[in-house]
Amino acid sequence: MGASSVPESWAPALDPVLATPPLRALGGFLKAEEAAGKTIYPPRGQRLAALELTPLPAVKVVILGQDPYHGPGQAHGLAFSVQRGVKVPPSLVNIYKELESDLGLPRPTHGNLTHWAEQGVLLLNNALTVEAGQAGSHQGKGWEEFTDAAVAAVAARPDPIVFLLWGSHAQKKAARVPGLASGPHLVLKAPHPSPLSAHAGFFGCRHFSKTNAFLESHGQSPIDWRVDPA
Repeated sequence: MGASSVPESWAPALDPVLATPPLRALGGFLKAEEAAGKTIYPPRGQRLAALELTPLPAVKVVILGQDPYHGPGQAHGLAFSVQRGVKVPPSLVNIYKELESDLGLPRPTHGNLTHWAEQGVLLLNNALTVEAGQAGSHQGKGWEEFTDAAVAAVAARPDPIVFLLWGSHAQKKAARVPGLASGPHLVLKAPHPSPLSAHAGFFGCRHFSKTNAFLESHGQSPIDWRVDPA
């Protein structure tokens, strides 16, 4: 972690956070883990991909995830997204099922959500790294302060933005952001799309059509939720 690694549009909001004790400790922790020979996902150069692909002024929608995937070749810096050629994970399969039900979109054959990110969908995990094979291993190491500040920077924007909060973890994170619920934004909540909870209300939430209706009602172009654009 270093100030130079934060994309330019995010730097005013996030550079001050990098100077705080939790983020300095995070940097030391990651260096020590790598020095000990541990494999960390996603690899260096991809950990801030969500911020690089979706500049702060371009954010229209925020989807909050928890951890990067911890299997080989999966995580590439976008929440819920995996590299092409990797089996689509169960939560993303359920997201695709809801997209099909809500918007009639055919289910994609891969799980790379870069097309969403390039349109202003910030796919942000709570922690931006994880040890291989160890889910949740980098929670509580300092990333939370960094990603909380990113969410707060979006919430402070005057433009109406949609926050999709799937599961208690995302909802708790958003609750830490002052003024989010009282601003011009639309906050939509549903259970997590995991197979453990999707049937408890994620299926049928229609968050994708509701997002586009809100954006269009505020004079913004809707999101093309296809994963493979024409």
